[in-house]
Amino acid sequence: MQIDWSRRIRGLLILLAVYLAVVYLIPKPAAVSVDGWRLTGIFIATIAGSILQSLPGGALVLMAVTLSIVVANVKPAKALAGYGDSTVWLVQAAFFISRALINTGLARRIALFFVRLFGKSSLGVSYALSISDMLLATIIPSNGARSGGIILPIVRSISELYGSSPGATSGLLGCFLFTAVYQGVCIGSAMFYTGQASNALAAQLAEGAAKTAGFTEFHVTPLTWMLAGIVPGLVSMLIVPWVVSKVNPPEIKNTPEAAEFARKQLADMGRLSRNEWILLTVFIGVCVLWMTTAWHGMDVVVPALMGAVALLLLGVLKWDDIIKEESAWDIFIWYGGLLQLAKNLNDTGVTTEFAKGIAASMTNASWVALFVVALLVYFYAHYAFASITAHLLSMYPAFVAVLLVKGAPVGLVCYAFACFANLSAGLTNYGTTPSPMFFSQGYVPFKMWWRVGFVASLVNVTVWSVIGFSWWKLIGYW
Repeated sequence: MQIDWSRRIRGLLILLAVYLAVVYLIPKPAAVSVDGWRLTGIFIATIAGSILQSLPGGALVLMAVTLSIVVANVKPAKALAGYGDSTVWLVQAAFFISRALINTGLARRIALFFVRLFGKSSLGVSYALSISDMLLATIIPSNGARSGGIILPIVRSISELYGSSPGATSGLLGCFLFTAVYQGVCIGSAMFYTGQASNALAAQLAEGAAKTAGFTEFHVTPLTWMLAGIVPGLVSMLIVPWVVSKVNPPEIKNTPEAAEFARKQLADMGRLSRNEWILLTVFIGVCVLWMTTAWHGMDVVVPALMGAVALLLLGVLKWDDIIKEESAWDIFIWYGGLLQLAKNLNDTGVTTEFAKGIAASMTNASWVALFVVALLVYFYAHYAFASITAHLLSMYPAFVAVLLVKGAPVGLVCYAFACFANLSAGLTNYGTTPSPMFFSQGYVPFKMWWRVGFVASLVNVTVWSVIGFSWWKLIGYW
C-alpha cells in the first residue's frame, strides 16, 4: 500500500502542535508534576491522532508508549505493563474463540438460528442481539467476555450471511449492526451489578463515599442496582437501536425471505460436526466458569484462556489460526498500549485535579446545578479514557464526595455516576473492553462510530436523566 507522505507529515506536525500547546500554553495544575503534564500532552495528542488517522492506530499508540518513556520518564516496565493486563488477554482469547466459531461453522449455525427467529428486518436482528447480551449481563460479570466472546461472532456471521463484509459491502448490514449492538452492550452494562467487572468497584466506592458523608445505612446490592437500571435501561434498549438505524441506516432493511432461507440453510448444514460439538462443549464450559466467578474466584481471563488452549489441544484451532489472526494482534498493540497510557495518566493525578477543578469552580452553586454540570462533564470526560475502571477510579470519588457535601441525595448521586460511567463507554471505539473488539472488525468507519456514539449518548443521557431519575424517586432512592 502506497504511503501518502504529505498527509502523514502534515498529520504528525498537527500532533506535535497539539502536544506543545498542552504542555506549554495550558497552565499546569500545581499538584501535577512536569513529567505528568508531558504525559498529558502525549495522551491528548494520541487521541487527536486517532481522530485524524495520520497513522494506523497500533503504530500511533506504540509511538505514544515509546514517547512516554523518552519524554515523560515513565519506566519501561510501567509503560509496557498494558501488554500484560488480563483485560487485554481476555480480548485476545475472545478473538481466538471467535475464530473457532467461524472456522467450524458453529457461528454460522447460531446466526442462521437468530435469522430464522428475528430475520424479518435488520432492526429486529439488532434488538434480538442486544437483548441477548442484556440477558447475559445478569449472569456474566464481564462485558468483554459475553459481548466479545459470544455476541460479536454472531453479529459478524449475520452480516456475512447477507453478503456484508468489511469494506465496500459493509453498509449493506454490518456497519449498522456493529454500531447498534455495541450501543446495546453499553446499556446492558449499566443495567446490572454484574453488567461489567468494575460495577462492583463502583458499588464499593459509592458506599465508601456515602459512609464518609455520614450515610452509614446506604448500600448497593445486585438487587438495588437491578431495580435502578431496569426501567431506564429497557427504555434505552428500545429507543437507541431505532435511533442508530436513522443515523447509520443499513441498505438492507426488510428481509421477508430470511426466515425460510435460514431454515433451508440449517437443513443443508445437517447435524453438528465433531469439531462443533467440541467447541460447543468448551464454549459452555467457559460460560459456566464465567457465571460462577463468585464461587471459584478466578479472573474472567482464566476461563477464556483455558478455552482457547483446550481448542488448540483438541485440534479445533490450529496454531496457524492464532498467528494469522491479524485483527487480534493489531488490537493487542493498540488497546494494550492505550489502556496503560490511560492508567499512567490517572496516576499523575491529572484527571482527579480536573474533577476537583470543576467542583471548585461552582462552590456557590446549588447541588442541583453542580450535579447537572458535574454529571455531564463526567460523562463526556470518557473521551479521555480507555477503561470504565480508570474512569471510575479517577473521577467517581471526587465528584460524589463534593456533591454529598453540598447536600445532594446519596442514592441519586451514587447510582447516576455509576450507571453513566457505563453508558459513556459508547462514545468511542476504545471506551471499554468490547469496543475495540467490535471496531477492529473493520465494518464501521471511525467517523461513523463516533457520530453514532455521540447521538446515542444524547438519547441515553436524556432517558436516564428524565425517566431514570423519576423512577428512582418513585422507588425511594432519593
